[in-house]
Amino acid sequence: MRQAAERIHGLYGITDAQLLPGQALFVRVEEALRAGLRLLQYRDKSTDAARRRAEASALQALCRDYDALLVINDDAELAHDIGAAAIHVGEDDPDVASLRAYLGADVLIGASCYNDLERAQAMVAAGADYVAFGAVYPSPSKPQARRAPLGLFAAAKPLGVPLVAIGGIGQDTIAEVVAAGADAAAVISALFGAADVAAATRQLQAPFLGLVREKP
Repeated sequence: MRQAAERIHGLYGITDAQLLPGQALFVRVEEALRAGLRLLQYRDKSTDAARRRAEASALQALCRDYDALLVINDDAELAHDIGAAAIHVGEDDPDVASLRAYLGADVLIGASCYNDLERAQAMVAAGADYVAFGAVYPSPSKPQARRAPLGLFAAAKPLGVPLVAIGGIGQDTIAEVVAAGADAAAVISALFGAADVAAATRQLQAPFLGLVREKP
């Protein structure tokens, strides 16, 4: 799993139903994939299970075409049903051990750790393949989110798993996040809310290019 977790690197796009309604979801995601996005999270909190499954399945196929990794947000049943390679969960979701038993040994599991290093340590000990900290900046999608200091990334490096930054990251802040030690930066609005998604993808990915990642 450690080798597979190496795919948690660079720009990490997250879908948003308001920014990507209907067919725009596939059009704009493919624009990002064509421009180099290789890490995408499908996030939809609606209760329309049939639509969510259809969208996730279509995104799975699209990501395979571009050798990109699709991560399912929160929904273990959906991840299981479409054979997703990765899932991301928060503090109110099933624990990592239960997810591992349900989804199997080969599925990557990411865990939101907010501003809590001790939670990150516990998640990794339980078998999480990567952890996320944030919001590192004020987030338009989650204005009430707990704020996480950038210093957490240096403190969490000894955990030996990829570290993801999330929350309010844009063109003017992503280089700072990379410099702080994040292996990946999760972006919603600055990517899929951009007038030119392809250009935004290339610009947001740029700080990661040419970096040699330290092996844990």
